[in-house]
Amino acid sequence: MEGINAGILSLVPPLVAIVLALITKEVVFSLIMGILSGTVIYAILANLGITGVFTTAATLMTDNFAANASMILFLCFLGILVALVTKAGGSRAYGDWAAGKLKTQQSASVATSILGVLIFIDDYFNCLTVGTVMRPVTDKFKMSREKLAYIIDATAAPVCIIAPISSWAASVIGFFPKDAEISGMEAFLRSIPMNLYAILTLIMVFYIGAKKNADFGPMATAQRLAEQGIISTTDDTSAQEQFERSTKMERQGHVSDLVVPIVVLIALSLLSMLLVGGYFSGKGLSLFEAFGGTSAGPALALASFCTIIFTFIYYLVRRVLSFKEFFENITPGVASMVPACIILTLAWTIGAVCRDLLLTGNFVADFVKSSNMPLQILAPAIFLIACVLSFSTGTSWGTFGILIPIVLAITQVAAPELMITCLSATLAGSVFGDHCSPISDTTILSSAGARCPHLKHVATQLPYAATVAACCFIGYIVAGFTAKLGFGVSTLITLAVSIALLVVALTFAPKLFPGDREKKTA
Repeated sequence: MEGINAGILSLVPPLVAIVLALITKEVVFSLIMGILSGTVIYAILANLGITGVFTTAATLMTDNFAANASMILFLCFLGILVALVTKAGGSRAYGDWAAGKLKTQQSASVATSILGVLIFIDDYFNCLTVGTVMRPVTDKFKMSREKLAYIIDATAAPVCIIAPISSWAASVIGFFPKDAEISGMEAFLRSIPMNLYAILTLIMVFYIGAKKNADFGPMATAQRLAEQGIISTTDDTSAQEQFERSTKMERQGHVSDLVVPIVVLIALSLLSMLLVGGYFSGKGLSLFEAFGGTSAGPALALASFCTIIFTFIYYLVRRVLSFKEFFENITPGVASMVPACIILTLAWTIGAVCRDLLLTGNFVADFVKSSNMPLQILAPAIFLIACVLSFSTGTSWGTFGILIPIVLAITQVAAPELMITCLSATLAGSVFGDHCSPISDTTILSSAGARCPHLKHVATQLPYAATVAACCFIGYIVAGFTAKLGFGVSTLITLAVSIALLVVALTFAPKLFPGDREKKTA
């Protein structure tokens, strides 16, 4: 199917999905309606008739599921691993150990954030692993599932986008033109200090976690309810009842029954990414080149499958699970990931509708090219466009692919001194959408990892993401006007101003937007 320039109509599918999600609170229905609205527009413009609406939707859904089959396998394997670790008592043992070491809700928040930063290889792996490991711990300290989901989300994409050894770095490098003046890896490394959204988000997540009563808006309300024992969860029972019930069913495991499989998964993920990237092919590729040429989906699927094999042997040797018990947990593990797989498939499909059929990215890019804006506001404008595009489509990688070549073409001719700054603004704005869009796969997986109702996660974290984005927008304005001082000086000034703005915002926001924290239950 060939794309058609639908103009402003190309914005209809993401708007339909987002508005319906906010109104109906049903994300699957909203995504399906967003997909159908896009295929209706495409069928009309391409003269496909009424049958074309549904055949186009079905074809896109099938193609995207097939194209991402390795990621679906990874999720299923990870679900199996989670079920096995839980059955073996590893999660309970870690929860007991952590609860003994951690004394306050703030320490649990910071520990969750640190774990999120340490798992920097891939955002999918980050979301599901951090949620599984820390959920029992944060439940004990009466932290809301909404806040856990926010911490997971805020230490997934923002960490990956500033980690040179990650699937995200490989993606950015892959989108970099081969004929550019500098290599993709060099440009990526130089963009890190000016990636304001990633840096400020990490500062905020640690600040919010370490400081008592630092939450504001809907998150403050969720926290107040959680402290009173009312936790929003996707489980059938309350979080505490679910935890107590599951621990009675588990045997007394050891912390190593959780830690060893996770460490093996991380190590195998690194090796698999190098293997898929051709590092061991004998072609003399460097580490950076191998990571730049890898494919995250197949690598993570391979790593998780091998980890399950290792866990099978490890648990049998330790006699924590019998042969029968091990395989009894395969089906429940896969079943736990079915909702996430359904939503992800729909999210990928609506992204393809916007990107491939209606050319939403081209419409936005042409608008940027024709605006003839002053060079000083080029970086903040690119940041804003990347925010809108990634939020609307729910994909940061798609936004990378659309905007990076355009940004490089513009800056190489008009403002070479702003090339890295504008590249950073592109990456930062793209991460914003991936972080908080209701149709973003990372947002969906963060909800799944925390077992938090998806739209509650979106509603509570959006004010936090918007606060950071506002500070970044002003920061990129500063970067535009200080560019002539040199990239190093401009970066220092921009970071200082942006961080200062964030600190001021976080100081006053809890007082201005306290939510219902003071409200008592009847």
